[in-house]
Amino acid sequence: MTPPPHALVIPYPAQGHVIPLLELAHALVDRGFTVTFVNSEFNQHRVLAAMTDTTKNGSAGLLDRIRLVAVPDGMEPGEDRNNLVRLTLLMAEHMAPRVEDLISRSHDGTEGADGGPITCMVADYNLGTWALDVARRTRIKSAAVWPASAAVLASLLSIPKLIQDNIIDSKDGSALTEDTFKLSPDMPIMRAAHLAWNCIGDHQGQQALFRYLIGGIRAVEKCDFILCNSFLGAEEATFAQFPKVIPIGPLLTGERRGKAVGHFWRPEDEACISWLNAQPTRSVVYVAFGSFTMFDTRQFQELALGLELCGRPFLWVVRPDLVHGDVRDYPQGFLDRVSASGRGMVVAWSPQQQVLAHPAVACFVSHCGWNSTMEGVRNRVPFLAWPYFADQFINQVYICDVWKVGLRAQADESGVITKEYIATRVEELMSGASMRDRVEGMKKVALESLKEGGSSHDNFDMFVQAMKA
Repeated sequence: MTPPPHALVIPYPAQGHVIPLLELAHALVDRGFTVTFVNSEFNQHRVLAAMTDTTKNGSAGLLDRIRLVAVPDGMEPGEDRNNLVRLTLLMAEHMAPRVEDLISRSHDGTEGADGGPITCMVADYNLGTWALDVARRTRIKSAAVWPASAAVLASLLSIPKLIQDNIIDSKDGSALTEDTFKLSPDMPIMRAAHLAWNCIGDHQGQQALFRYLIGGIRAVEKCDFILCNSFLGAEEATFAQFPKVIPIGPLLTGERRGKAVGHFWRPEDEACISWLNAQPTRSVVYVAFGSFTMFDTRQFQELALGLELCGRPFLWVVRPDLVHGDVRDYPQGFLDRVSASGRGMVVAWSPQQQVLAHPAVACFVSHCGWNSTMEGVRNRVPFLAWPYFADQFINQVYICDVWKVGLRAQADESGVITKEYIATRVEELMSGASMRDRVEGMKKVALESLKEGGSSHDNFDMFVQAMKA
């Protein structure tokens, strides 16, 4: 009997990448694939620990569906894995040989025999050249997955043209102009200083990352598919300009109850759902900034006071490391006042998909990470768009200028987004009927794309059939 197709799925080892790649892995299992999912050793521990905390059966449900394998990322146990440049460069040296060995052993029967030989690789585009090179050397089919907006991927694929047009420097990718530009007339406005490689680390690290990304362009040209966690209605102009990029989203991140969805932080505070149940419909401000955003103490306090000042119920996710130095210095008496009034709730991490789907939630103060952006759109929730780095600036342009489903969070001349400004913008969001109508329309288009006959559904079907052939 011929074994089922066996996909090796490899995310970039960061929260916003593991979540959509694990959802893609589940979707492949649903279509008859055996899946081996490769985490870094550091993240494997976090995913399993978070799942043990949030499901009755621990990791059993996941392990029945998906085989988890951990490989070293090259960093020491105590090193800062928010240093994305160092993490990215070390992966190629330490993860690549382990992954290649894993594929080889699945073919000779010494490892992975239960699932049969690995027949294809589905790798995060951000892994760069090494994963796709391994697929080519081991002669298996390959797909690169871009887990963010197609426009940001387009900016990477357009690096040669950006150099030619004197928008970025050919040596290090640094901005040569402060002017805005577009990759095509109907695509979102971009700034060279906001391009992904110019937002991460110091200049030396940015230069190394830029060279790494140029290598990724060459590698991805040789893979069988480039998949994108977006949908046609969200970025039609970008997909028209870059037809090799295939939309299969929005991936339904966070919706598989009882199965691991890739969260690192634990435990998710399920008590916040009970708290939301007690709030009126469309009354709550949901505030969450993903897994990388960090504030200084002044901005953290302004945000706290702004939420208090707006006079609306709020649910605020405050990670243990949200503030530089890990000291969350709340304004004096803030937590006591919030607790006494019952008007606000502060949690360390939340089941975000459940929160955004809750009828009590009225708006989303967000860092504009792509997973959060798609989850907000899918649940018809307008945004106060507050980007931190990398792709989040382009996502803010989509939210505020293209789709018009949110408002910008803008700093004053001292670089601070003040409490008064936060309260004012939240009130605008809560009372903006036309914005709610637009995000409702986007939700409808997003969900239609995932139904049978929808563009993302049919694209994924085509991809699955090609990988099975």
